[in-house]
Amino acid sequence: MLKTILVALDSSGIAERVIETLNDLVLPKDSKVVLCHVFPPPDSEMQLAADRPHSDSQVLSSLQVEKLLQSYQTQLPVASEIELVTGDPAEEIIRLANIYKADLIVIGSRGLTGMNRIVQGSVSSQVVEEAHCSVLVVKPR
Repeated sequence: MLKTILVALDSSGIAERVIETLNDLVLPKDSKVVLCHVFPPPDSEMQLAADRPHSDSQVLSSLQVEKLLQSYQTQLPVASEIELVTGDPAEEIIRLANIYKADLIVIGSRGLTGMNRIVQGSVSSQVVEEAHCSVLVVKPR
């Protein structure tokens, strides 16, 4: 039975499709969905120029992401939570799945192929390989 579902969302266009797919699943009323977003780690402070003002873009973008995830929450028929974390995407998704004892991870695939897939890596492939639970990979249309 699917009691806890971790849904990994990024800022790509696939997020809407992931939510649609999640809503197509028949979930028990006592299920819980955890919507998560992983921010890349900030650049080292050693690399930032000391004589220039630093951008608040990370703060702004986290507020924007949180609002977006809150809008997705309103579309869900079951209880939900939001997790915003910073780190390596695949590692953080797996860590959250372990913390919440997720029965299923739902994640989008950007559809990278060839050299882009080799250079950028595939978060969804790594999650499928390393997760302790089942993983539903949603592909772009």
